[in-house]
Amino acid sequence: MLSILIPTYNYSVAALVQELHRQAQNAGIVFEIMVYDDASPDTKTVQENTKINGIPNCRYKMLPSNIGRSAIRNLLADNAQYDWLLFLDADTIPVNDDFISNYLPHFNNEEKVIYGSIKYQPPRPPENQLLRWVYGNEREALSVEIRKKEPYLSLLTLNFAIRKSVFAKVRFNEEIPNLRYEDTLFSYDLMKAGIKVEHISNEVYHLGLETSEKFITKSEEATEGLYYLINNKLIDPEYIKISRVYRKIAKAGLKPLAAHFHAATKKVFCNHLLSSNPSLFIFDLYRLGYLCSLKK
Repeated sequence: MLSILIPTYNYSVAALVQELHRQAQNAGIVFEIMVYDDASPDTKTVQENTKINGIPNCRYKMLPSNIGRSAIRNLLADNAQYDWLLFLDADTIPVNDDFISNYLPHFNNEEKVIYGSIKYQPPRPPENQLLRWVYGNEREALSVEIRKKEPYLSLLTLNFAIRKSVFAKVRFNEEIPNLRYEDTLFSYDLMKAGIKVEHISNEVYHLGLETSEKFITKSEEATEGLYYLINNKLIDPEYIKISRVYRKIAKAGLKPLAAHFHAATKKVFCNHLLSSNPSLFIFDLYRLGYLCSLKK
């Protein structure tokens, strides 16, 4: 009935697998849990994950080489044996004991994706992790009502279910660079294909809070990914706000000015984003300026 698919890289998923296994057994369903490791070099983590093979209906597989976030998800789906696929990121854990059971009533013959959403644990993290925590709480951990207003843009690929037959029609694009915008392209392709995104309240906690400095670096990589999608006409710039504003700036011939502004403010903005009170407005200005500074 259900294939639970978890890609990982340098992250121990043993606790996550044990919890999912317990819940799936309690739900009384036929299931499998597949963990594919994208060639992690961390031997300690690999040793911990290898223990997953000793859990019934669970499999941990190390890939011989790193293939990237899109390809590993497609590979997991290709090798899954059941009709419904539940994708989870490695650095998550279900919020509730009935996480698996909450998905089951939504499994039917409809062509759709079911998104359960994300939460961040309430204790305020250390100052060096605040930016990721603030961003996650304000931009990602949204109620069902808010997510339904923009059902495709609200989809994050860290906790969603999809029929295997539907996934065969809209897969993750393996041709794009491994630059952290594959989820946005996936949601855009779902929208173009007319496949519904059903939003429910069935959250997982995001455990892997990176430092603010690392999050800024990842955001730059993601912005480069967006730039690639726009230039290669894989996504309509009108689809998301930052690219809509970027296109207006470009059409007005103001990209050089925006790039100069980014260069002049980069250090000041970064210092603010690394502070104890990071502003997402400043973060958006930083990303927009970085986008305008990129060249083909």
